[in-house]
Amino acid sequence: MRLKKIFRSKEDINLTSGSLGKPLFYLSLPVVITNLLMTAYNLVDTFWVGRLSKQALAAITFSYPMVFLFISLGLGVSVAGSVLVAQYEGAGRRDRVEYAASQTLIFTVVVGIILGIGGFFLLTPILKLLGASPEVIPLATEYMQVVTLGMIFIFGYSVFIALMRGFGETLTPMLIMFVTVLLNVLIDPFLIFGWLWFPEMGVQGAAVATIFCRGLGFVIGLWILFTGRKGLKVRLSYMLPDFKFFKKIVDIGVPASVESTGRALSVNAMLSVVGGFSTSVVAGYGVGIRVFSTVFLPALAVSQSVETVTGQNIGAGKYERAERANYLASKAMFIVMSLLGLFTFLFAPFIVSIFSPDKEVVHVGAEFLRYISLTFGFVGAQRVFSGGFRGAGKTMVAAAIAIITLGVIRYSAAMILSESMGVNGLWTAFIISNVSGLFIAYFWFRRGTWKEKVIAAAKNRGKVAEELCEIEETISE
Repeated sequence: MRLKKIFRSKEDINLTSGSLGKPLFYLSLPVVITNLLMTAYNLVDTFWVGRLSKQALAAITFSYPMVFLFISLGLGVSVAGSVLVAQYEGAGRRDRVEYAASQTLIFTVVVGIILGIGGFFLLTPILKLLGASPEVIPLATEYMQVVTLGMIFIFGYSVFIALMRGFGETLTPMLIMFVTVLLNVLIDPFLIFGWLWFPEMGVQGAAVATIFCRGLGFVIGLWILFTGRKGLKVRLSYMLPDFKFFKKIVDIGVPASVESTGRALSVNAMLSVVGGFSTSVVAGYGVGIRVFSTVFLPALAVSQSVETVTGQNIGAGKYERAERANYLASKAMFIVMSLLGLFTFLFAPFIVSIFSPDKEVVHVGAEFLRYISLTFGFVGAQRVFSGGFRGAGKTMVAAAIAIITLGVIRYSAAMILSESMGVNGLWTAFIISNVSGLFIAYFWFRRGTWKEKVIAAAKNRGKVAEELCEIEETISE
């Protein structure tokens, strides 16, 4: 009974009326846990691979940004699907919800296959471009070969989560993620070290375990969608490629992919700078950035929830409520993330030591975390505003904020400051970009660009209605 009070399904959450705080909390909590569990895949790999060697740990340090890059290229499909499902659900058009989900799913399969095959043949050039050393490239290649071949499973499960979130159901993806992560924790060391009758696969074993578990999650997700057990249903009759609808997905999804890809490229660009330092610095940075990503997950979850709340309220014509949700969530995340930052600052050496016993790696990773931890609140609030822009369908604005903050400010500062300050210059670049990112997002939101375009969309509802009629005709045919 206590769990039912904490975790609520879609039937118990009203996103378009009543108070805002409780719906945001109940929608966000399962997303926070889902994202934590999703990151657990990487953390588990980091923990066990760190027991192999420093070179193995450096190899997955180079691999993770590449995985993030490939996923980011297809992430726009997830965002587009989530936004469209949320807006149609807010408008009370359940048939349009099912059509949008079905078209998004088939589009995802195509994108996943293309990026997986393309990525497989580009691994070595990308690793060399990132500055990976000759001793690291073979191990990183082993890991990434498995990941790219299984990219369809990673994409597919991510889209399932996004569609369910846009629909307003976040509890089910959390439960599935819990099962698959638990399975990954159990089989990871058996495949990496060759325990019992399993083959000793080293770094590649970690990738095999991850892809197998993601694939299992995708299969379960497909079963739920095709049976409609949780309210959201996809239909084979709706999955015939509709290129007019694909264009709608692309129009919303491409800027979202640009945003996510920009973030991934910034991580890769930073690696090109970090790669100029010692292997200990690379490994310490790798552990630190993974801890940073984990601590940051509550803000990411709330950002995704704000995306859903914004989308559904815009679909329902409640634009001021959508705006209030953004301000409320950003204030909450600034406080929560600042507290998490303080905790990270105090216990940084212990946290890093969990993932690597190497003293040099622990020193570098802890120093990195202590530099950036006190700016966590700025990152959290900034990501909430980006979620609001995405929920309104203004994904290009969110992309512009990410590119300016990470691609221009952070990378430029890192290049300049690393010359005069060494490794500390890299960490200082994170502080500068984290703080400036919030101010850019806040003033962009406050100056009215978001509100003006949403109001313009409201005045353009006649055109939206025509588009819905066109989709209806397509469905009936």
